[in-house]
Formats: sequence, C-alpha cells, structure tokens
Amino acid sequence: MDHPTFRALDHVAILVDNTEQALKTWRDRVGLQVLYSEVVNEGTIRLTHLDLGNTQLQLVEPLTEDHPLQAWLAERGPGLHHLCFKVDDVEEAFEELPRQGLPVASKMHQGTQGKRALFLDGESTGGVPLEITGP
Repeated sequence: MDHPTFRALDHVAILVDNTEQALKTWRDRVGLQVLYSEVVNEGTIRLTHLDLGNTQLQLVEPLTEDHPLQAWLAERGPGLHHLCFKVDDVEEAFEELPRQGLPVASKMHQGTQGKRALFLDGESTGGVPLEITGP
C-alpha cells in the first residue's frame, strides 16, 4: 500500500465541558439532530454525534477529573478540537502512516460505536489535530 486511502471526513469534534449545555447551542439553536451519545474508554469520555448531512459533529466531554482533555479545557476552553478522517483499516494505517511522514501521536483507542481510532502527530499535519478512524 502506497498511501492509506482517506475515504471521507468522519466528523468534526468540539471539546465541551458539559454536553447538555452544548446541546442547547448545537441541537436547540442550530437545529442539528442528535444521532447518538455514548460513554467510552472505561467511562472517561462522552461522545455525542449530531447529523451534519454528509458528516457528523462530535461533542467530546471528558468525564473524569484526571482526563488529559481537562488540561486542554483549562488552557483553551471549549471549542474546535480535531478533524477525523475515515480509512479502510485503522491498524494498517497505524503501521503505514509513519512510513509516509505522518507519525502517530497516540495508541489506538476506542471511538464511537466500536470503531478503533488514533491521532496523528500535529507537527506532521501543520498543527491541525487529526484523528483517523475506520470500520
């Protein structure tokens, strides 16, 4: 494989400190429909997906005091956190992307609906936080 095929934009993620408060904006004012919400990674994070038509908006709420995203919230406050691209095979991308100059910044983690995901090193993506996920 020369390059993993990035199939589409899976979601745009916004980090929030309170999902219910954020839904007052994104669901109630903007009018986006909630598709689903689930708690993943052993109860440490809530991911809520809203329908944007051709992609999804993901609200990311850390649920534990010691979650690494709490530091992001303390420093920057709620706001845009990352883009997420779909690939055919996350494990293959985990192996191949570093060879293409896109080092992986995190171990694979649990995303929504049983999907596996990983983050790329931000320096290799021009400072844009980029997550990769697949089926």
